[in-house]
Formats: sequence, structure tokens, C-alpha cells
Amino acid sequence: MKYFIRYVARTVATYVLAPLLLLSLMQVDEAHSQENASNIINSVRIIGNQRIENETIFSYLNTKMGDRFDSVRIDESLKSLFATGLFADISLRREGQTLVVQVVENPIINRIAFEGNKYIKDQALSAEVQLRPRVVYTRTKVQKDLSSLLEVYRRSGRFSAKVEPRIIQLEQNRVDLIFEINEGSSAGIRRILFVGNRTFSNRKLREIILTKESRWWRFLSNVDSYDPDKINYDQELLRRFYLNSGFADFQVVSAVAELTQDKDEFFVTYIIDEGNRYKFDAINLNSEFPNLRTQPLTELITTKPGNWYDAEEVEETVQSISESVGELGYAFVEVQPSIKRDRDATSISVTYNIGEGSRVYIEEVEITGNVRTLDKVIRRNVRLAEGDAFNAAKVRRSRQLIQNLGFFSSVNMETKPGRGPDRRILNIDVSEQSTGELTFGAGFSSDAGVLASTGIREKNLLGRGQNLSLNLQLSGLGQFVEASFTEPYFLNRNVSAGVDLFNSVREFTESSFEREILGFGVRFGYPLAEYVRQQVRYGLRDEQIKRFDGTSVTDDGKSVISSIGQTVFYNKLDSSFNPSDGYFLRLSNDLAGLGGDRKWLRTRLEAGQYKPVLKDWIVSLLGETSYISGFGGEKVLILDRFFLGGQTFRGFERAGVGPRDLSNGNALGGNLLYKATGELSFPFGLPKELGIKARVFSTLGSLMDIDDVVADLGDTGSLRMSVGVGISWESPFGPVRIDFARPVRKEDFDEDEFISFGVGSVF
Repeated sequence: MKYFIRYVARTVATYVLAPLLLLSLMQVDEAHSQENASNIINSVRIIGNQRIENETIFSYLNTKMGDRFDSVRIDESLKSLFATGLFADISLRREGQTLVVQVVENPIINRIAFEGNKYIKDQALSAEVQLRPRVVYTRTKVQKDLSSLLEVYRRSGRFSAKVEPRIIQLEQNRVDLIFEINEGSSAGIRRILFVGNRTFSNRKLREIILTKESRWWRFLSNVDSYDPDKINYDQELLRRFYLNSGFADFQVVSAVAELTQDKDEFFVTYIIDEGNRYKFDAINLNSEFPNLRTQPLTELITTKPGNWYDAEEVEETVQSISESVGELGYAFVEVQPSIKRDRDATSISVTYNIGEGSRVYIEEVEITGNVRTLDKVIRRNVRLAEGDAFNAAKVRRSRQLIQNLGFFSSVNMETKPGRGPDRRILNIDVSEQSTGELTFGAGFSSDAGVLASTGIREKNLLGRGQNLSLNLQLSGLGQFVEASFTEPYFLNRNVSAGVDLFNSVREFTESSFEREILGFGVRFGYPLAEYVRQQVRYGLRDEQIKRFDGTSVTDDGKSVISSIGQTVFYNKLDSSFNPSDGYFLRLSNDLAGLGGDRKWLRTRLEAGQYKPVLKDWIVSLLGETSYISGFGGEKVLILDRFFLGGQTFRGFERAGVGPRDLSNGNALGGNLLYKATGELSFPFGLPKELGIKARVFSTLGSLMDIDDVVADLGDTGSLRMSVGVGISWESPFGPVRIDFARPVRKEDFDEDEFISFGVGSVF
């Protein structure tokens, strides 16, 4: 019985309960499957986009069709879309089994403009903002640009400046972005104070730094406005000054700028630690080159025992020795100063060690910063080429030649690592300045009276270094018109070529005649050596003289002059525009007589030297001697003679020195001239930024020898001499000069002049 019951139970479970259980499980699974199917994304619909393609939006979604509706992934998709910066607003929602992505696109910037700015121009502001036309507008980027613009104004000292963005909506989801600017006033410097200075006064240190206290005469500059960058630069200037004055341990502890409550001015305080003051002790020179004679090099050492330690003087000595040794043929030379400091004795010993430096070659000459100027214009003035051994003297010379072009406000040269340890890239970084000039000028001169000028000039025509000019000058003496063109590299050779056309009418009131000239000239220049250049020229001109009543001039009528000439110029000046160191020698010869009506030979020799004796104190010595003589039985006419006086010999009137007709006072000029001028220019004691300098000078010389026979002639050929003082001002409207001079040696018939002055360019 027991077994029968078990059999019946198994049978019921197999054939009755099992099917029922299986059916129940199938119903449960079907219900679960239906639930899962309803949570699947069957489609994604994007709405609101205008410019941005659906595929682009799809690419930023972390969920796609066939995936489940997962809140985590949907949130990640939302963040990913916002991170693109393409949308102002985004929403993701579920509609049935469809994921709806709704977007509001950020607009496209049509243009960016600045309003209200006068102190800082649009171009400078545009360079500071990151947003540009045709770029997507976002509030984040606008806020960054606002911060950048405010920083620009803070650097210029305008801390009260305000900048507000304004949006102008346009069609096709575009906007104009306008930055409305209230520049405010520039925060000046009320007071500059120094703490810790014992040796130098506050006044002296204020002269050293670039930042100045606000004063009325500084309205044309911004040196009296607060600028954090200038404050940092001032600390470097203080450090250099003290290092050059013997304070080898000097340091700037801190520089504090405190804004006044009205935010209009700053108090700037420099806290410094001067340290001990050192003097030079032993100075030695050692060389690793056995064949190098060091005795001539010792003359280049300007650091002398007993003098105050000067770090700049040490560097200048190193540079001078390096260049001299390099010029002797030592390509890889390195001069290292070994400085030993004795704090107890407050002395510094220096040993200049001359040794072989690393063998370094120029891999590439890289030119940057030039926009208009062609690379070849710069490259042809570089004294180093790819593959050459590095030479510091040639690098310095190259920089000087490029600077002398007058095309650039700054020229920086540095080396960068090349593809090998012995390779360097020579980088020449230039900052271009305006080379085109349209000038209108007016002035007054004691020589020429009232004068006016206008001209147009391009010193770097088409970026090729060509010079084209047209000038017109009018004065109380007459008029002058000139057109000139110069090609510095004629036929791609190191030969300059130029042509000049000119016409002038000028009164020689001191000699009672008027001269009119019409002519042209051609010229060619080429180098003879590194510092020597020669120019050859040919000129053809037509001259006509008009005699006034009472003149001593016997020359009359028209004449044609055909002349050739040459000039050899040896130039070792540190600057062609404003020399302060170096010397030059110039020899010129001109011969008239290749056709034409006049025959003469003229020779002129000029020399000069400039030497700094103190900071901004410059001594100059200039000398000239000239001689002209006729040949072939021809005499030298008054038109071809030399005249001396006025600007050429201060203390005397124009043409006030030399041969003179005593019966009527007419100046006759002379065939032989010599003169020499010594001058010392120095700061006048006023703030440097005013551009005012003083000078003391003395000139000696004479003019003599004429071919004319004059009944009552004054022509002694005696030595004349004058002394004087002067003031010059580089004003915004041109150079202004005043000289006071008196002759200390003269002849009775000479015409002297106590005051000479000029405003603007002198005709």
C-alpha cells in the first residue's frame, strides 16, 4: 500500500503539476519581457538645432537606440553636450520609447566692436580678446574676455575702468558683441619712497627707475601712471644701478603699491637692502692659448684696482676681450670672469680667463617679427651664415647693421639649441616701426629765418629696403625741391644705386647774389671692408646766378657743371642716428671738367670721435679740412667756394668768417677751409623724459684763399676761435636748439653772432 501511494504521487506530479508549473513560469517570463521591451529606447529625436547637424549631436550622446532608459547615462549625455559650448540650453526627456533631445544653440558672433575707448585703440584691445567673428558665442568666453580687457586697463594704470558687454540680436541666430568701455582716469603716482637707502638719496633713486611721480610736465608720457610691469622693471633697474656702484650684495626686499581711497593715485614704496660696498682689488688676465699675446688685451680692461666694483664694466670688458680675440682668428673663444669676494675687506678680485669655448656652429638663421620687411633685406645684413662658426663679434655687428637700417624699433638676437649639441639656431627677432613719412613742418632759424617744409618718404618701399622721397622746403633764403630713389642692393649685389633730381633757388644775402640750380645725379656705393664703404657719383647741373646791386661778384650768366666724385667712409660709430661712442673718417673727392663750363678739383677730409665719459655725458671731437682749386687756367668761382659761419661755426654769422670785400662787406668765400669742434653734452638737470640736454663747445678754424682780385680784400687766414653753451630740446613738434657763443679770436672784418637758434628742420 505504501508503495502504491508513492507511485500515485509521482504520477500526479509528473503529468499534472509539472505542466501547470511550466505554464506559470512562461506567463511570468512573458510579463517580464514585455516590461523590458517598454524600457528600451526605440528612437532618438533631436529638436531645436539650426546649424548643428543631428550626427554631431548624436556623437556626444552616451546612450543610443537599443539602450535602456538609464538616468545615469542620460545625465552623462547632458553634461557632454553642455561641455561642447555649442548650446545655451539642453534638455533630455522621455516620450514613450523615444528619447527627445531639445537644444537651444548658442549664436554665432557676426562682429566684435569696442565703444568708448580712446586711450587704448581697437587694435590693441582686439589682440587681448579670444572671441572672434564667426566663432560661437558663450557667456563663459565673454567673461574671460572681460577679465582680459580689464587687465589691460589695469596694466596701463586705469583701475577705475569698466567694461560691459552688449548683445545685438541678428537674423539667422547671429549676434553683434559690443564691449562698452568707460576707461576712467589713469591712476598716477603721488609719491615714490625708498626705505633702507643710506648711500644714495631718494631723489637720485627716483632718477634711476622708469616710474615717475605725477607732474604737470609729464602729460605727454605715461611714465607717471601705475603699471605693475614697470614696477617689476624698476626693481631690475635698481639692482643694476647698485651692482654698477659697488654694492654686490644689494637686493630689493619688496615693492609695495598702495592705492589711495579715491583710486586716482598710488603710493609706491621700495624696501631695499644695500649691503656692503666693494672695491676692485687684484685684476688678472689668463689665457689657455699659448700663442695669444695677452699684453695688448690688458689695455681693454677698464676695471682698475681701487675703483668701486661695477658689474656692467666687468661685462663690457668681457665683451671687448671676446671680440678682440675673435678678430684675431680664434673662432671658439670664451672669456669667463672669475670673481672672488672678500666680505671682510669689502673687496672683489677679478680674473678674466680666456679659453676655448664649445665648438658651436650656426645651423639656421631664423628671422621673426617682420611683417612687411622681406627676410632677404634682414638676412643680407647678417654677418653669419648657416654652417659658420659662432662668433659673438659678428653677432653684435649684425645687430648693429640691422638696427642702422631704421626699419625696426628693436632688434634682438639670441641663440637656441639646434638638432645637435654643437648646433645653434640664431634667432633674429625684430619689431617693425613705421617707415613711411608724410611730413609738414615749420620753424624758424637765425640762419634761414622762417621756414616751412613738406615731404613724403618711404624708407622701406614694398618691404625691399628701397628709399623713395619727395621733398619741398621753403625759407627766407629760397626754395628747394628734390626727388630721390635708392636701391640698396642693385642687381642683388651688395651695391647701392641711387638717382637724385633737384631744383633750388637760394639767396646769398651775405654776398648779394641769388643762385638757381637744376640738375640730377646718380650714385653707387659698395663696401671695401667691414667698416669701410665707398661711393662713386656723377652729377650734371645747370646753374644761373643773379647779381644784386652792390655785389662784389663778377661771375654772371649760366653755366653747366659736369662732375664725378667719390667718398670713402670708415665708420666705427655705435649708431648712425645718435652716436655716443666710436669714431669715423671720411674722404671725398670731386672733379668738375668732364664737359661743362667749370674745371676744378675739390677734396674734403672729415673725422670725428664720440666718447661717453659719464652716464649720458658725451664728449665729441669733430674736424674738417677742405680745399678746392681750378685747373686748365680756370679760377674757382664764388658758387663753388666754401663758406664758414652760422651753424658751421657758432659765434659767427652765416658766412661771417673768411675773405670779405671790405668796401661793401660782401662775403667772398674761400678755397681752403679747416675747423675743429669739441663739445660736451650732458643732462640739463631736469627730468630725463623732457628730452632737454645742455652742452658746452668750442670751435676753432679758418677760411682763406680766393682767386678773385679785389681792391679792398680782407683775407688773413688767421685762426678764429669761439666758445659757447647751448640747450637742445627734443620737442613733440621737432628739435629746438639755442646756442650762445662768443668769438675769442677773430678779425675786425668778421661778422659775429651771439645767439643762434632754430625750431624744426633747418633749410
